[in-house]
Amino acid sequence: MKCALTIAGSDSSGGAGIQADLKTMTLNHVYAMSAITALTAQNTTGVTGILNSSPEFLQQQIDAVFTDIRPDAVKIGMVSSRELIHTIVDRLTHYQAEHIVVDPVMVATSGARLIDCDAIACLKEELLPLAEVITPNIPESEELWGEKITSKDDMIRAARDISLRYHCAVLCKGGHSLCDANDLLYHDGDYRWFMGKRIDNPNTHGTGCTLSSAIAANLAKGFDLERSVERAKEYISGALAAQLDLGEGSGPMDHGFALSGYFTEECQEDSGLSCLMHR
Repeated sequence: MKCALTIAGSDSSGGAGIQADLKTMTLNHVYAMSAITALTAQNTTGVTGILNSSPEFLQQQIDAVFTDIRPDAVKIGMVSSRELIHTIVDRLTHYQAEHIVVDPVMVATSGARLIDCDAIACLKEELLPLAEVITPNIPESEELWGEKITSKDDMIRAARDISLRYHCAVLCKGGHSLCDANDLLYHDGDYRWFMGKRIDNPNTHGTGCTLSSAIAANLAKGFDLERSVERAKEYISGALAAQLDLGEGSGPMDHGFALSGYFTEECQEDSGLSCLMHR
């Protein structure tokens, strides 16, 4: 079985961050492992607290994974301090990690800022050049490019310039009133649009975490980058189409929409002793 590691923050409500990553990787059939950069107190309405891991403890987590069950791919999400980014870069370089996917998380779906300016500079200088692909949304692409993005042509120019600047592939995600569910991959001097289905679902908590984790899972399984992106978009469309509705704000998706079998069956109260018989 192929293995993938997520290095990211924990979401106590389970819809984003480490929790979304582990669910996504598992449902895409890789063995999922984690190194936690921060604990967050958050739910579908917002983030109320962040407690960073120490660089020393983050290093211990990464070392524990690589020295025992080496991951075939690594997804990196929320990293909120320069010191933690230094640690990640040092350890991934040391272990010559492969198939690194960076989701440059800067702002939560709820609008809460998750990374300071000093860490953004370090992210650009040290972490992005290690990536095989990065997956910024429109505001994150604007931060990395340094200009506003207001059209499809802007997305192409931004993805090209970011790719050349950091020597990695760039998946510039649509949304934010631009290109809807359509994403642009710039890779090896060329670009391709991935057209998505518009799904009427306001519950989009954790979509960025989920997409990047699905890409990492598919890279771990041996799919090339374009096919990995294609499969990841198919997965996230299914998770959104399941129309899970939890919480008072922008709720989570149904990561287990395609899961079926004996252990997913629900208790049928109207079928007599069926619940007891399944124990």
